[in-house]
Amino acid sequence: MTVTIYHNPACGTSRNTLALIRNAGIEPTVIEYLKTPPSRAELLDLVRRMDVPLRSILRRKGTPFDALSLEDAGEAALLDAVDRHPILINRPIVVTPLGVKLCRPSEVVLELLDRPQRSVFFKEDGEPVLMAQVLGASGLDEMAAMLAQDHLPFADLALPGRRFYRFTNTLGETVGFGGIEGQGPDRLIRSVVVCQDLRGKRHGKAVAQTLERQAGADGAERLHLLTTAAALFFEQLGYEKRDRAEAPAEIAATEQFRTLCSSSAAYLTKRVRTAW
Repeated sequence: MTVTIYHNPACGTSRNTLALIRNAGIEPTVIEYLKTPPSRAELLDLVRRMDVPLRSILRRKGTPFDALSLEDAGEAALLDAVDRHPILINRPIVVTPLGVKLCRPSEVVLELLDRPQRSVFFKEDGEPVLMAQVLGASGLDEMAAMLAQDHLPFADLALPGRRFYRFTNTLGETVGFGGIEGQGPDRLIRSVVVCQDLRGKRHGKAVAQTLERQAGADGAERLHLLTTAAALFFEQLGYEKRDRAEAPAEIAATEQFRTLCSSSAAYLTKRVRTAW
């Protein structure tokens, strides 16, 4: 498989992406785009193949984006700016026969590779890379058993309007489960559970953040959850405690709010993260 990565070796996400490619046994063509920037035509071809506007692959943080007043600039002005400041290109962009993507977070690159990972992969900061698989009806019993073991509610798993996931490491081994309930801009993050022997090893954070990305990709704008024992954990991920009376009607009407979770459970919310 031929793979090209537009790489910035100073960027941790770019380094993790390159390492994931190599962990699949692939040695890619590495283009350090700050040294060898793509031409205008090449850059426009990349965004055409990604089916996104040029603006969506530009980076604001740590670049002259604001100093150059690019917020409302047109495509020609953006291209002029990139010509002068290649650091405006976000990283890494990966090209394979399966497509072209801006790989943020780094695990997005797994969607572009036709070979499995050769080992369990951890990012440079120690966070595991996980993959999410939609859970079919046959997998709900396994999920329910793990929830029951932790005294977490599971009675409504099979009801409509819920989507549950099995989370695996890069070798396909089960790490945990979690789900999203609802269809509108407000969604309930629920039933997050990690295998007991993997707790304390950052798998819970990886599961929660992967769920957030799944919800965001499906159009969610705000996430809600109830927890009796993990409020601090979720607060560390950016969730904020709220009064349960503030919950939107569609969230307050869920079984989790109405009957399954104790009235003492903490209620937390978070706006969906759009950049990684």
